[in-house]
Amino acid sequence: MDKQITMYGCDINEFVASVKDGITYKLSGANMVVAGLMSDAQEMMAHGDTESARQTLNQAKHILFMIMDGELVGTVQR
Repeated sequence: MDKQITMYGCDINEFVASVKDGITYKLSGANMVVAGLMSDAQEMMAHGDTESARQTLNQAKHILFMIMDGELVGTVQR
Protein backbone atom coordinates (compact mmCIF):
# COMPACT_ATOMS: atom_id res chain seq x y z
CA MET A 1 0.00 0.00 0.00
CA ASP A 2 2.83 2.43 0.80
CA LYS A 3 4.12 2.01 -2.76
CA GLN A 4 0.68 2.96 -4.12
CA ILE A 5 0.56 6.06 -1.93
CA THR A 6 4.01 7.08 -3.16
CA MET A 7 3.16 6.42 -6.81
CA TYR A 8 -0.45 7.57 -7.00
CA GLY A 9 -1.16 9.53 -3.83
CA CYS A 10 -4.01 7.12 -3.05
CA ASP A 11 -5.16 3.51 -3.16
CA ILE A 12 -5.35 3.07 -6.94
CA ASN A 13 -8.11 0.45 -6.74
CA GLU A 14 -10.32 2.84 -4.78
CA PHE A 15 -9.46 5.59 -7.26
CA VAL A 16 -10.48 3.42 -10.24
CA ALA A 17 -13.73 2.51 -8.47
CA SER A 18 -14.48 6.21 -7.98
CA VAL A 19 -13.71 6.87 -11.66
CA LYS A 20 -16.15 4.13 -12.71
CA ASP A 21 -18.84 5.67 -10.49
CA GLY A 22 -18.17 9.19 -11.77
CA ILE A 23 -20.36 11.14 -14.16
CA THR A 24 -17.47 11.89 -16.55
CA TYR A 25 -16.77 8.19 -17.11
CA LYS A 26 -20.44 7.32 -17.43
CA LEU A 27 -21.21 10.08 -19.95
CA SER A 28 -17.94 10.46 -21.87
CA GLY A 29 -15.66 7.52 -21.09
CA ALA A 30 -12.22 7.12 -19.62
CA ASN A 31 -10.45 9.15 -22.31
CA MET A 32 -12.06 12.28 -20.90
CA VAL A 33 -11.09 11.22 -17.38
CA VAL A 34 -7.46 10.97 -18.53
CA ALA A 35 -7.68 14.40 -20.19
CA GLY A 36 -9.09 15.88 -16.99
CA LEU A 37 -6.32 14.36 -14.88
CA MET A 38 -3.71 15.75 -17.25
CA SER A 39 -5.28 19.21 -16.98
CA ASP A 40 -5.24 18.90 -13.19
CA ALA A 41 -1.54 18.00 -13.33
CA GLN A 42 -0.80 21.05 -15.49
CA GLU A 43 -2.51 23.28 -12.96
CA MET A 44 -0.54 21.69 -10.12
CA MET A 45 2.73 22.26 -11.99
CA ALA A 46 1.78 25.88 -12.66
CA HIS A 47 1.48 26.32 -8.90
CA GLY A 48 4.78 24.54 -8.17
CA ASP A 49 3.26 21.32 -6.79
CA THR A 50 5.32 18.91 -8.87
CA GLU A 51 4.90 15.93 -6.51
CA SER A 52 1.10 16.01 -6.73
CA ALA A 53 1.37 16.56 -10.48
CA ARG A 54 3.59 13.48 -10.79
CA GLN A 55 1.10 11.38 -8.82
CA THR A 56 -1.81 12.68 -10.89
CA LEU A 57 0.01 11.82 -14.11
CA ASN A 58 0.59 8.31 -12.73
CA GLN A 59 -3.16 8.05 -12.10
CA ALA A 60 -3.82 9.14 -15.69
CA LYS A 61 -1.36 6.56 -17.02
CA HIS A 62 -2.98 3.82 -14.95
CA ILE A 63 -6.40 4.68 -16.39
CA LEU A 64 -4.92 4.83 -19.89
CA PHE A 65 -3.36 1.37 -19.49
CA MET A 66 -6.74 0.04 -18.31
CA ILE A 67 -8.33 1.44 -21.49
CA MET A 68 -5.61 -0.19 -23.59
CA ASP A 69 -6.20 -3.53 -21.81
CA GLY A 70 -9.96 -3.28 -22.45
CA GLU A 71 -10.77 -2.95 -18.74
CA LEU A 72 -12.32 0.51 -19.13
CA VAL A 73 -14.30 2.06 -21.97
CA GLY A 74 -12.34 4.84 -23.65
CA THR A 75 -15.22 6.57 -25.40
CA VAL A 76 -18.95 6.18 -24.78
CA GLN A 77 -20.88 5.65 -28.03
CA ARG A 78 -24.06 7.63 -28.39
